[in-house]
Amino acid sequence: MEKRTFNFSKGLGIFVAVAAGIGTAILGYVDRTDWIQVAFYSIAVTALVLWGWHHFSIKWSYSLFSKEKGIEDSPTEITDENKKRSLFWEIISTNWIVVTGFLILLGLFIILCFLVPGFFSGRTVVSALIFLGFLILAFIAYKFLNINKSVIIGVSILIGLFIIGSVSLDGFLSIQNIKSMLVFASFLGIATIGQTLVVMLGGLDLSIPFLIGASNLGLMSMISLGVPPWLAFIVILAFGLIVGLFNGLISYNLQGQALIVTLGVGFMCVGGVQILVSLPTVTGGTVFGVVPDWLKNLASLNGKFFGLPIPPVILIWILVAIVLIVGLRHTKWGRNLIALGGKRLSADRLSISERVYWVGVYVISGFTSAATGAMLLGWSGGGFIGVGDQYLFLTVAAVAVGGTSLLGGYGGYGFTVIGCLALQVISTFLAGLGLSFEGQQFIFGLLILPLVALYSRSPHIREQI
Repeated sequence: MEKRTFNFSKGLGIFVAVAAGIGTAILGYVDRTDWIQVAFYSIAVTALVLWGWHHFSIKWSYSLFSKEKGIEDSPTEITDENKKRSLFWEIISTNWIVVTGFLILLGLFIILCFLVPGFFSGRTVVSALIFLGFLILAFIAYKFLNINKSVIIGVSILIGLFIIGSVSLDGFLSIQNIKSMLVFASFLGIATIGQTLVVMLGGLDLSIPFLIGASNLGLMSMISLGVPPWLAFIVILAFGLIVGLFNGLISYNLQGQALIVTLGVGFMCVGGVQILVSLPTVTGGTVFGVVPDWLKNLASLNGKFFGLPIPPVILIWILVAIVLIVGLRHTKWGRNLIALGGKRLSADRLSISERVYWVGVYVISGFTSAATGAMLLGWSGGGFIGVGDQYLFLTVAAVAVGGTSLLGGYGGYGFTVIGCLALQVISTFLAGLGLSFEGQQFIFGLLILPLVALYSRSPHIREQI
């Protein structure tokens, strides 16, 4: 590599970094931000851009130097065409997924600037740069550290989103808001327990949102009819187990049709519960009544655990998460599940029963879905058949964003925990911007694309026997 080329790249990086710092200062001045904050953000942005440019320029320089000297990591022969590629094409071709994710994020930022009045400001620009910096850090850490890729990216995204929210929204860091995010993340986390296990085995459970709504409405209806709340709660959990068992048996016998089977069973549950509820009442969509205090305390924002101002649903999720994470990695059941999701042939040779595990994970999914619907009654105070509609997308998104492969054989519930927290932070941030529900859904879906693309998973073909 010629020295002048290196110097040009170095000088260009300095120019870009200084320009970014000056631009940040101008935006801060226009936004009437305190001069101390303006100075801090300008210096931070300049340092971040300069460091990132230096890293990638050095990386590219070393790569080009290695090619000139004949030092190759792979036996691929260097062609004249490869030698003539520019710096721009070199970066694009080797990091196309990262570049695509960056372009989507940039487009998302521009869309928010048009949709939300007053969104474009010095604070939001700095927040976006900080978020981008965390993504770059995640990419670098994965390249040079022997740490799981999903964990690095997931944690970096979560920290970056939290910083954006705290900088852009007043009250984001308040105790009340953090507690609210944890409560909603707990509901999602419990609902995704079964989905994670099913996905790890190569399946998909689309009955979860319908079962949540049916359990929520059914529990309130039974309580209104005079059934003891504790007994009604147990009946709902048993209902979830039965639905999960039905899902598992039918989908196993119809291999490859789990998506359609679970979707059909979900519609059956919703329709059946509405028919039963509408018999003694005027409406079958919503039922109001007196929710027992213990259920309110379990899931409400003001719930307490032995006098401590901590909603018990958060502690339940933490406990279950620990048990599941440890169980998947350090028990025979967990190792067999991962092995079966990866290669069915190898699992069969080890005498691992595919039917038992397949049906078992769907039973767990039905149970956790019913439990989520029942606990949501303590939050809402009334039974509503559509309370689980949002979980149709969220449960799958949390698993995917966390880093669990939708093709099975890779992942774990620890990844899903990160995905649940990240999605909840995004949801709170969009709601804090004052977007309409339709706008939130649009931005939410658009943002999921680069988050999933960042994982850059390799195709994984499961052996079907």
